[in-house]
Amino acid sequence: MLHLRLKALEEVGKKIPRVNPNHKGKTLEDIFGIDVFGLKELKTKLTPNSFESFRRAIEFGEPLDANVIDQIAGAMKEWALSRGATHFTHWFQPLTGLTAEKHDSFMGFSGSVYNRTIDVNFNGKQLVKGEPDASSFPHGGIRSTFEARGYTAWDMESPSFLRYGANGAFLCIPTAFASWTGESLDMKTPLLRSNEALSKATVRVLRLLGDTKVISANSNNGIEQEFFLIDRGFFNARPDLVLVEEV
Repeated sequence: MLHLRLKALEEVGKKIPRVNPNHKGKTLEDIFGIDVFGLKELKTKLTPNSFESFRRAIEFGEPLDANVIDQIAGAMKEWALSRGATHFTHWFQPLTGLTAEKHDSFMGFSGSVYNRTIDVNFNGKQLVKGEPDASSFPHGGIRSTFEARGYTAWDMESPSFLRYGANGAFLCIPTAFASWTGESLDMKTPLLRSNEALSKATVRVLRLLGDTKVISANSNNGIEQEFFLIDRGFFNARPDLVLVEEV
């Protein structure tokens, strides 16, 4: 067994780390989050009033005007196209332990049959809600398979991002997934509802304690730091630990 581990270590030492050629000569600050459409990118593309409306919608749960949503969709489309994306998808987590996507093209056709023109469109309606074919996902028997309909709703608190496949880049829009009657069909909807319930309960308690200014409360997941001391001999016999140190 030790011989096999030493042989594995020898093979690891011969491997050359993969480096993206587009990242050569760039610092970590230059490449970190370059495929994420977050608040920084949104702030540069929206008017100050529209961005403030979006911020208040996230922080305080205020309704978002349809015109602002259209502006966000346009900004998202321009950013994705500038980075080579051709399609977009509502990205969600059904009850399968995996993620799911339904891809649509930014391109569409207009005009008559004999005079077709190509348009590049992505509006607020396409951003906010989608209708994937839900027959492939568990639904708890609440409806017949041939009548299955699931709806995805844009989760504005999660930034959109690009993924790259064999056919190019596509825009992923994080969404919640529920049935037409409101039953949760994914892992995110219960989380969002729990956050909302926790916020309401927290505000109620703070009101009883005399705090009249708080409007909402946010819950956060933190990173737990753990440290392990391992004998160097055991460390050298563990290719997985050696690889972690190199990363």
